[in-house]
Amino acid sequence: MNLAIRGIACNLGEKAADTFHDDQHKDLKADFIMANPPFNQKDWRADNELTNDLRWHGYDVPPTSNANYGWILNIVSKLSANGMAGFLLANGALSGDGTELSIRRQLLKNHLVEAIVILPRNMFYSTDISVTLWILAGNRKARTVEQNGQLVKYRNRENEVLFIDLRQWGEPFEKKYIQFSPEQIARIAENFHNWQHEGYVQTYRNVPEYCYSATLEEIEAKGWSLVPSKYIEFKSRDEGIDFDSRMKELQAEMKELLKQEEESKKDLLNLFKELGYGIE
Repeated sequence: MNLAIRGIACNLGEKAADTFHDDQHKDLKADFIMANPPFNQKDWRADNELTNDLRWHGYDVPPTSNANYGWILNIVSKLSANGMAGFLLANGALSGDGTELSIRRQLLKNHLVEAIVILPRNMFYSTDISVTLWILAGNRKARTVEQNGQLVKYRNRENEVLFIDLRQWGEPFEKKYIQFSPEQIARIAENFHNWQHEGYVQTYRNVPEYCYSATLEEIEAKGWSLVPSKYIEFKSRDEGIDFDSRMKELQAEMKELLKQEEESKKDLLNLFKELGYGIE
């Protein structure tokens, strides 16, 4: 439907089918992948189904209770040697335990996870929750490639993952939704590409409450969690607050509110009394 309403030509396969149980693109290797799979899909396979599927080769079989990591491995299996993938998932996929933890650890050890981006709430018509943009890359070694007529020099990023928190970014859209402005998109993209390219020491820096480049050693120390807030520095809003002065201000405000409440109560009782319906 998304493709149709945007007039994008595509090959969805020979027939309508279930991606997991009847893959219509078994041999596909794509340079670019964009996906928005169903979040937290339950009972997507039976216990004895798809246990030897080639898409899971080298990884644990994704759990039956949640298809999130089934979708991730399906995408990984379609990625070309130098391909890039971007897809949305529920935030819970960043820190799942058990089999999900095992798969996530192997994805990191295989140097596939390029960046994790937390998006603002209210970006989508179908849900108001904040979601995660995962960016995977098939080749994260140092290399030089031609893009749009220019030579781009990538540095080796295999031992790093870029975390970006955009929850406070965006501008109002259709009253109750949030979208990124063109200027914000340009800033985010520039920061991401600066981090990817040679010379990043001069062009990229970790910014509190925005971004952090974590090493695999740091991620391992955090239990292989990909939750950005575990790595990005957040400033304490309590620093510099004089609690005694603030509490005295609140005390005075509360005293005034209680005084106004008592006066309103008296006015209300007098009104009922004047009407002949006094309240004892």
